[in-house]
Amino acid sequence: MPDILITLFIIAILPIVLSMTAGYFRIKELGQFDNNHPRAQQAQLTGAGARAIAAQKNAWEALIFFAVVVLIAANSSLDLNQLDNLAYTFLAARLLHPIFYITNQPTLRSLVFAIGWFTCIYIFYLTLMQY
Repeated sequence: MPDILITLFIIAILPIVLSMTAGYFRIKELGQFDNNHPRAQQAQLTGAGARAIAAQKNAWEALIFFAVVVLIAANSSLDLNQLDNLAYTFLAARLLHPIFYITNQPTLRSLVFAIGWFTCIYIFYLTLMQY
């Protein structure tokens, strides 16, 4: 199996992991986990907890973009195995992004976001060059 597909699976799990991280902050900051009104409780978070929620939302958005690019590449004549290094680059960027987000390091967060975004654009470009 090409590593880019394994990467896609890991990227698909990341928003769920970030949801659990945000749950930790909900308990830490607000004293309990309100499963009856989770979104209302999330809206009350500040600081690292609010940033964890924002990182989770960004992870969902990145998943959609990466999944579309992988689908396009998988349906082309491109050998997916030649995308391994790009998949690792995207994965590293997406794993670092929530760390920088939660720890309030906006410059580094934006840098790894851009790396991930440009990686997707480059994968799409390589796919286009197959036609």
